[in-house]
Amino acid sequence: MQNRINVGVVGATGYTGLELVKILLKHPFFHLAYIANSEGGTTINALHPSLNGVCQEEVKKADIDAIAATCKLVFLALPHKTAMAYVKPLLKKGVKVVDLSADYRLPQDIYEEFYCSHTDSDNLQHAVYGLVELNREKIKSAKLVANPGCFPTSAILGLLPFLEKRVVNTPIIIDAKTGVSGAGKKLSETTHFVHVNDNLFAYNPLLHRHAPEIANKLNIPFDEIHFVPHLVPVTRGMLSSIYLQVADDFDAESVLQEYYRDALHVRVSKTPVDMKNVAGTNFCDIYVQKKGNMLFITSAIDNLMRGASSQAVVNANLMMGIDEAVAIPNIAYVP
Repeated sequence: MQNRINVGVVGATGYTGLELVKILLKHPFFHLAYIANSEGGTTINALHPSLNGVCQEEVKKADIDAIAATCKLVFLALPHKTAMAYVKPLLKKGVKVVDLSADYRLPQDIYEEFYCSHTDSDNLQHAVYGLVELNREKIKSAKLVANPGCFPTSAILGLLPFLEKRVVNTPIIIDAKTGVSGAGKKLSETTHFVHVNDNLFAYNPLLHRHAPEIANKLNIPFDEIHFVPHLVPVTRGMLSSIYLQVADDFDAESVLQEYYRDALHVRVSKTPVDMKNVAGTNFCDIYVQKKGNMLFITSAIDNLMRGASSQAVVNANLMMGIDEAVAIPNIAYVP
């Protein structure tokens, strides 16, 4: 493993942890040297039998000193509040961090309104929001990257090209659908098979805590973002339908094409997009249609990949001076 960079994954039990491991096992410049969760005492293939015959590495009980002794960079695939307890000591020990939780995505006052008390305000001020299309250069020099939420990734990428065309102070309506894997592995009544199968429903309409993340990163007042997520009976994927009032007469597809002409992981579609064509990849597919002063934008991502794990590896690549596309999946799970 000479000349490769040692990295670790803390929180290997969940779906995003699994996707991180799968990507890192094939990475030519990263060596997955440390895998951990809150308990340890097992192997990664015992947690995820899909890795039988592929990887049998030990899953350790997460330990700050062991991480620092082993890794140059670590991915934290942990719940909010739990993640920040690791970030502060890891940064002090010189370990770079890509945090997949919400702990460093928002200013402290907004975070505490929608999540919990924040215990690491110093590092919060220096965290870089890890959406490459917004902050590529800042990510390159960052020690701490806050990986974006899945819904905000889909919505922000759809909206960015058209913000200057928007009629100021008009509502932005985001109707989003996500696969059940977005709820994680923890069992709940709403994600039980008999409830999800052949069903479709909204949850936390207008109150979901990803709405302030969307508003904050777009510099739009929170009360102008009207976000309603829905759970659909599919395993993975996310589709956002966005409605935006615009003022000028312009060719919407040309604006979209020009904005993302150099984007490696955004594809502009001439037809309405779907989740299947991005499943298992880091792509965000976007389609736009204009009718009078109303703009319809629809964007599709894989919630576990572009919405979490592959986006995290893109950020890690940039942080460690590696081309952002290295080891990033780009072939969809089709059919």
